[in-house]
Amino acid sequence: MGLDVDALGSEVRAFLTERHLASLTLLRADGSPHVTPVGFTWDDDARLVRVITWSGSVKARLLESSGGGRGAVCQVDGGRWLTLEGQATVSSDPERCGDAVDRYAARYRPPKDRGADRRVIEIAVDTIMGRG
Repeated sequence: MGLDVDALGSEVRAFLTERHLASLTLLRADGSPHVTPVGFTWDDDARLVRVITWSGSVKARLLESSGGGRGAVCQVDGGRWLTLEGQATVSSDPERCGDAVDRYAARYRPPKDRGADRRVIEIAVDTIMGRG
C-alpha cells in the first residue's frame, strides 16, 4: 500500500525510529540488484534516508561509479513493513557523514570510526510503501 510521504502517521514514524535492520537495494550497471543488510535512519523533515558505510564497500562504489541511481531500504517486523525509495547518492562530506553517524548512534549504537573512509548514502525518498 502506498503512503503519503508528506503525511506519515504516528505509527509509521514510530516504526522508523525503532531499532530494526533493513535491506538496502541498489542496481548494478547490468541492472541486477545488489541487496545488503544495513542500519539506516529516517529524517522526516528532509525526507531522507541515511546509511553509513565506508569508501571500499560495494554499495558506495556502485553509487560512486554511476553518479547515483534509484535505491530502496526495506524494514520488516512481522506483519509491519516499510519500503522507502528514491534517488540515492553517496557523499564523503565530513559534515554530512558526521550527521549520519550521530543519527545512527542514536538509533543503534556508536559505529566503528572510519575516519576519512567514512561515506554516507542518502536516499531522497519520493515513494513509501508498506504497513507501519
